[in-house]
Amino acid sequence: MTGQQQFPAGWDEERVKKLIAEMDARTDDEWVAADEAAATDEVAQTVVTVPTKLLPEIRRLLAAHQGE
Repeated sequence: MTGQQQFPAGWDEERVKKLIAEMDARTDDEWVAADEAAATDEVAQTVVTVPTKLLPEIRRLLAAHQGE
């Protein structure tokens, strides 16, 4: 490992720091409003808790579903 931070395409350290600062500045009411807005998206979604060890398989299934 080189020790350098790697970012997704289009992201850099400055963008990450800005996002963290914006999220840290949110009030509890703003977090609730964001959660409620996400829950009313037009796409039918469900939130579930799953064991961490299942995430790779779940991600694979989601990627396959999005490719349909």
